[in-house]
Order: sequence, then C-alpha cells, then structure tokens
Amino acid sequence: METTHTKTSEKFRITGSFTALSKKLKDKYPQLTDADLKFESGKEDEMIGRLEKRLHKNHEEVIQILNKMQLEKV
Repeated sequence: METTHTKTSEKFRITGSFTALSKKLKDKYPQLTDADLKFESGKEDEMIGRLEKRLHKNHEEVIQILNKMQLEKV
C-alpha cells in the first residue's frame, strides 16, 4: 500500500475561540498539556506537530480532529 503525505490537502484555521477549542481537546484527550496546545498565529504547524506526537496521529488526522471539534456545539 502506498501512502502520500501532503500537508496542503487540508488546512487548519481558527474559526472561533481557541480557548474553547483547547478546552474541548483537553477534555477529549487528557494527555494533552497546555504546552502542547500553545497557539501562536503563524505557527500553526508547530502546534499541529506537537499534537501529532502526543496523539500518535498523522498531520491530516490532527487537522481533521481540530476542524471537526470547531464545528461541534458545546
């Protein structure tokens, strides 16, 4: 099976409160720390990289998780 890893197929963009999103992430994934979720504008890929390592997911999976959680109502 051949897989290709492209970081351009789906992008992550904050569409609301990142504080609310980070709280949802910590509730669902208790192993995440504040350091893992440190968000700086323009450095999204760095945060996504930390989440990939902590959650043992690939880039696309992390972006899908983030985008899905932003759409969920509290």
